[in-house]
Amino acid sequence: MKYRHGFHAGNFADVHKHVTLLSLIAALQRKDKGFLYLETHAGRGLYDLGSAATHQGAEARLGIGVLEKAPGANPQISAYLSAIERFRPPSPEEPPHYPGSPLLAAQALRAQDRGWCFEIQAAECRALERALQPFPRMRCECTAGYRGLLAHFPPAERRALLFIDPPYEEQGDDLVRAIAAIDSALQRLANAVVALWYPIKDEAGLAPWLTNLADRLSVPALVAELWLHPRDARVGLNGSGLLLINPPWQLDAAMRQWLPELGAALGAARQGGTLVRWIAHEQH
Repeated sequence: MKYRHGFHAGNFADVHKHVTLLSLIAALQRKDKGFLYLETHAGRGLYDLGSAATHQGAEARLGIGVLEKAPGANPQISAYLSAIERFRPPSPEEPPHYPGSPLLAAQALRAQDRGWCFEIQAAECRALERALQPFPRMRCECTAGYRGLLAHFPPAERRALLFIDPPYEEQGDDLVRAIAAIDSALQRLANAVVALWYPIKDEAGLAPWLTNLADRLSVPALVAELWLHPRDARVGLNGSGLLLINPPWQLDAAMRQWLPELGAALGAARQGGTLVRWIAHEQH
């Protein structure tokens, strides 16, 4: 596969998924008992926004770059911005860096939590190993993510957060593989919290997929979406979606507060929008 997370590091979709990820971790940490964080498509961990690999941070300027300049912030958004700031180079003359989800999660883990992340591309995995050296609670392995998932589920803690962010070079196939992996994980640990990121590119294909998925899910699930362009526009990536399975208690209420604020800061008011919607077994 040719996909590299770095091409899109810090863009609006990264901002959406990473605010959500840190909110999920914080919600799970309301309980003292530890949990396993597991990520299937990890990338290299830290991205130089001055490099050619990130197009000199072109997409980041319309994502994290915009959010950092937005006035006011919800506590969840502020927590994300604080986490990003910890990875900035000490000298303002150095190009900024953007941490991927493995580093953001690793930084947030407590002593009783632990993490595993997987990256199949050797060069990216080696870079991830170096980036994770300061974080002994998180380990990485150079293998296919779904294979790694099967090797580590169910965890001894009996609590887990599974984060799946596939490349979507072939969107239909990637969705099928992701849902199969989620099914397998839930068979091993029925209460696992799962976050699956998906792109919003083609509303005609996305809507029936979500409908079919809702019909077969036997656990609580909601979707949280943020789009900057009309959902069926032909601009490439119109929006960012997250399928959240077994979401922590009242996560939906919190997201209904901060997601519109995040969308407004990123420019969704012009042609886009946000939503948080239960698709299966709403919590009461």
